[in-house]
Amino acid sequence: MAHVPHWFLEASRLFVRLAARGLFRIRFEGVEHVPPAGPVVITPNHVSYLDAILVSIPMRRPLYYLASEPFFHVPVLGAAMRWYRALPVLEGEANEQAARVAFRLLCAGEPLVIFPEGGRSRDGWPQSFRPGAFRLALAAGAPVLPVTIAGGFEVWPVGRRLPRPGRITITYHAPVTSKDLPSNAPRRARPDLMAALARGRIEGALTAARPRSP
Repeated sequence: MAHVPHWFLEASRLFVRLAARGLFRIRFEGVEHVPPAGPVVITPNHVSYLDAILVSIPMRRPLYYLASEPFFHVPVLGAAMRWYRALPVLEGEANEQAARVAFRLLCAGEPLVIFPEGGRSRDGWPQSFRPGAFRLALAAGAPVLPVTIAGGFEVWPVGRRLPRPGRITITYHAPVTSKDLPSNAPRRARPDLMAALARGRIEGALTAARPRSP
């Protein structure tokens, strides 16, 4: 299946940006940390169905996504996801085919979005990060770009049918690379160490975004 043309992708982003400003007063911070070229694994926290769309707004390059396989069976939605470069992943299984495709994309210099929690948070706070995204990044020599979505849970929490107006801030943190890991870290431990660094940056921004008690 052919992917979305670049001109249509940019037009879509402009439309979504305008809609997100009106509905969610969306704000982007740290966009300068987004690599303009080359491979990168983008790892946002996951709080709503809007996450993949909103995270991509300020990025001026096509992104690939790993998404849960059942969504691809939904009429129209599944075709649209493939058109926008989403790749299916079987939930709860070691999906070697998806991993191989993702690795080839990274080796070809493409950006890849993976939600390391594996599903939406039910309380707005990050769940445990699975090591797969970080294992891929280390194998391909790609940096990891942690992304914090603050306010998304309040806008569209699990169990709510439709989103409501609110305020969303998306923060793109400085990339995490193998150089940020201890030089003597065992090879098997490195994906988990990288995951901990990425999650720490995301949690720090979420904590800073919380309303302060009077």
